Amino acid sequence: MSTSLPIDQHLTALECALADQTRLILVAQPGAGKTTRVPLRLLESDWAKGQRLLLLEPRRVAAKLAATFMADQLNERVGETVGYRMRGDSQIGPHTRLEVVTQGVLTRMLQEDPLLEGVAGIIFDEFHERSIEADLGLALALDVQESVRDDFRLLVMSATLDVTALTRVLGSETPVIESQGRAFSVETHYRPLATSESLTAAALRVIHEALSRPVSQDILVILPGVAEISQLVAAVDGSALDVEALPLHGRLPLDAQQAAMRPHGARQRVIVSTAIAESSVTIDGVNCVIDAGLERVPLFNSRTGLTKLTTRRVNKASADQRRGRAGRQQPGTCYRLWAAEQPLVGYAEPEILQADLSKLALELALWGVREPDELSWVTSPPEGAWRTAQDLLKRLCLRVPNGGLTPLGKQSAALALTPRLAAMLLGARTLQATPLACALAALLEGRERIQGSLRDALVQRLRQPSAFPQWHREATRLSRLMETKLPLEIDLEPLGALLCLAYPDRIAQCMSPGRFKLANGKTATLPENHSLAQQAWLVAVALESATSDARMYLAEPITLATLESLYPDTQQWEERIRWSEEQGKLVGDAVQRHGELILASRPLQQLSAEAMEQALLTALRQRPHLVMTDNVRQCQGRMALLSRIWPEQWPDWSETVLLGTLDIWLAPYVVGLTRLAQVEKLPFHTCLLNTLAWEQQQQMERLVPTALTAPSGNTVDLDYAPCRIEEQSPILALKLQEAFGWQHTPTVVDGRVPITLHLLSPARRPLQVTQDLQSFWVNGYPEVRKEMRGRYPKHPWPEDPLSAQATALTKRRKG
Repeated sequence: MSTSLPIDQHLTALECALADQTRLILVAQPGAGKTTRVPLRLLESDWAKGQRLLLLEPRRVAAKLAATFMADQLNERVGETVGYRMRGDSQIGPHTRLEVVTQGVLTRMLQEDPLLEGVAGIIFDEFHERSIEADLGLALALDVQESVRDDFRLLVMSATLDVTALTRVLGSETPVIESQGRAFSVETHYRPLATSESLTAAALRVIHEALSRPVSQDILVILPGVAEISQLVAAVDGSALDVEALPLHGRLPLDAQQAAMRPHGARQRVIVSTAIAESSVTIDGVNCVIDAGLERVPLFNSRTGLTKLTTRRVNKASADQRRGRAGRQQPGTCYRLWAAEQPLVGYAEPEILQADLSKLALELALWGVREPDELSWVTSPPEGAWRTAQDLLKRLCLRVPNGGLTPLGKQSAALALTPRLAAMLLGARTLQATPLACALAALLEGRERIQGSLRDALVQRLRQPSAFPQWHREATRLSRLMETKLPLEIDLEPLGALLCLAYPDRIAQCMSPGRFKLANGKTATLPENHSLAQQAWLVAVALESATSDARMYLAEPITLATLESLYPDTQQWEERIRWSEEQGKLVGDAVQRHGELILASRPLQQLSAEAMEQALLTALRQRPHLVMTDNVRQCQGRMALLSRIWPEQWPDWSETVLLGTLDIWLAPYVVGLTRLAQVEKLPFHTCLLNTLAWEQQQQMERLVPTALTAPSGNTVDLDYAPCRIEEQSPILALKLQEAFGWQHTPTVVDGRVPITLHLLSPARRPLQVTQDLQSFWVNGYPEVRKEMRGRYPKHPWPEDPLSAQATALTKRRKG
């Protein structure tokens, strides 16, 4: 470690901080040396003696290169003091004390040994990427630290950290150490795409410009996805440029990724990469970055249960990381393919807010957690996506109703697959199709967009495994776990059944050519000329959400017999009573179903009273406007006012609660009703008030009366609807002349809540809105009188409103 790096001056402080504290945050700019210097120094700490440290790296290539570099610093081979673990590839020896691990491996280590015996601490590197696995790893590690390992050290580090969010979960007393990076100056130029210019053409144009500069060495081009990388590499190879174009992305074999990271010839290189180039690893020889400013991310919609791959503008933190790549080893240049005035958001949105949470839900259930709030999160899992994930685990038979895991669920967690593919792989045993399931799981887990049919893709890989090394490595790993071998003879007969096990909610029934209803109730489409457009039954493997129907781009035909054999419950007849919009009444039939798909039906001659009641209440929940009448909203406001002051004594009548408890307060009144016209006549507010005891009703009438008597003698209704919103008060709207003689603002709730008065003109338009009537008479009324007496001469406008007689009449009618 002869070369000095900026982090070196902070190593002693880091060591001392972790000697006194068990949590630490390190903000170190790119090039500071944090990834390789800090772990080796901490190995020497007293608290780490005789134990191991884990260094979490979010990307496989970064993990392997970091381990290799640190081993070189010790003049050792990887697997001695420093080793690495990643899925399908590990170099760990009996004397290894520093293990560089990838994210899924850390989760498995924690699940298999929650005490992490022999491990002194975990270092979370590049935490700014905010992957689900990193967030989960930190939440589990904090749980271990707080429950059974108070000696356990946690260090979170990156170049661009949201320190405020981190200290919220780690504790406000957590030390924060900051280090500058070793960065040379970087010139920044903006080169937005011209009108109608493609991204490939723009990038190629700027590559020509960069190569014309005499100081240019290797060039790093950052594009959003593999398709764009392939297009640009082909364009560079087809040009007259004397350079070597190299792709760099996560689908490449690890050896190919490493080769792109290191210079290996005399020719100048153009490395065309995804956001993998944002990782902590320095790419030797690069002093020019061309950044498209785009990223491709999967966004999960908890309402539809679908994930849409979206290309969007990168955030500022990532753009700065990319720019910094040009100045790691020497002065550099960054070309940005967008306009200088283009706004960028500050940080990336955490993956936990935009992804499918089914795997997270499975891991938490295995940890013994029923709800996410039992753990400490930098960003809590969103409620909608969490419930969707729980429902999916139940559909896959991995979860029991109380939130725990079934035996199948516990087994699936060890496979390091998504819950869908794990359920399929384990269920394949009953179909005697485990080898095919291993090949299929490896293909679908790869997340690559499969061109053509799934069958063709599988046949291609099984016949030529060496052409697909990443698939072959994963398929082999799964085969070992399942104690089988990849098939030598290809039998694809069970393919549809296997997919049904993975996607029970996406089994699809044809409604018309190219249009299908899914078991989850959604609809999906294929082009009408597609070869599967008229299949009676499909399983939709890959879907993309759209504005209306989802689009299928990968599906497999199945038979009704396959569906029935996999899901015997579909043979059971169940009564279904529902509201018919066409007939305006409840109708019933007996159905055989899979989810929302009807396999067979027959009309019911007689409807049970209980089933009719539940169907009617369900219909009302779907039409809240029928229940939430103006009178009900007045009751809600009155109750909200009372429960605001005495929350323990009065019930919650919010809309969510009322619609969720219709079977309690409304059910007795819908017995025997079958038509909408009958339902609409119900006095819903009276039904609601009748849930209160007689004494409570009397107390409610006294504390929050529905009307007040004005000085004019008229009874004026109070409007409590605004009280449903916090801090709002009831409104009393009356003609100004009716309030003469009222010296103080009237109140409700035994004087605790002043009423908001809307004092109206004779034309019933607001002249004043006030909760301070006394002040209005003194300060506001003279101006109102001056302006209004000429406009409404038939109405009284006395100089002294406090002594005048209140009236709703004109002068003539009054006299």
